[in-house]
Amino acid sequence: MNAVWIDEAPADATTVAAPTNSLKIERETHKLEKRLCREVGRAIVDYNMIEEGDKVMVCVSGGKDSYAMLDILLKLKARAPIHFDIVAVNLDQKQPGFPEEVLPKYLSELGVAFHIENQDTYSIVKRVIPEGKTTCGLCSRLRRGILYRVADELGATKVALGHHRDDMLQTFFLNMFFAGKLKSMPPKLVSDDGKHIVIRPLAYVAEKDLVRWAQHREFPIIPCTLCGSQENLQRKQVGEMLREWDRKHPGRVENMFTALQNVVPSHLLDGTRHDFKGLKATGVADDDGDKAFDAPSFDLLSQAPAALRIVQG
Repeated sequence: MNAVWIDEAPADATTVAAPTNSLKIERETHKLEKRLCREVGRAIVDYNMIEEGDKVMVCVSGGKDSYAMLDILLKLKARAPIHFDIVAVNLDQKQPGFPEEVLPKYLSELGVAFHIENQDTYSIVKRVIPEGKTTCGLCSRLRRGILYRVADELGATKVALGHHRDDMLQTFFLNMFFAGKLKSMPPKLVSDDGKHIVIRPLAYVAEKDLVRWAQHREFPIIPCTLCGSQENLQRKQVGEMLREWDRKHPGRVENMFTALQNVVPSHLLDGTRHDFKGLKATGVADDDGDKAFDAPSFDLLSQAPAALRIVQG
């Protein structure tokens, strides 16, 4: 049954007669849609994000990521092996110039159940945070508290946030560079108040795919005048670093994300995660020992004199 989450949707037979250029664009868009559905479905299965009877509160901010998350979850809901409900929730933070009619209109036309929560967190953030200082920390804490309350009121069993693969890598590097921790955004966690399960269905999705999907779907994007207007954020700088690596070294970003799923505590330095003090020689060869430092193709020692090859075990 799990395969239904990640099976590729059948091709649209109506594309066959389209003109060559249009056909190419349509095929590429169809491939993108299949990839998005496949990666979201894979994340749901890998982390058991959505279960039978769940009511998933999809947090929609008006940005490309949350629009895409809602869009793909609705597609998957139509063919999922289980029944679950979706309710879209937007927090109107009363930012000046916020087009409050855009999301209700879009969600109504989409035919999805939704709730708009009106809370003036913008004034609180602007009053408390000095001009020029980062607003994201306070803003996100206020937002989380409100969304958890709304989840209670709506009877939601899961709270879905639109963070994607690149967000997770950015968080990893931010914690490593500035907080001295190897820590990222988990795809699934228990909320701060201990009452809710928070999921990130876009965990495996690359941001560049979300950009393309947003352009194709023509989502009515609503810019953020708080964090979106801060150009010197460390997160933005780290994001640009990752994009530069992706341009110059294709595959590096994918390898880094894979590394987050292949942690080896015995080869780090955290004594609370591995008992370094209690280590004893066993006399038994261990593939996870010193040889773990060698690249898979490293075979020069096999050509060394026999007296030296003892280090190979």
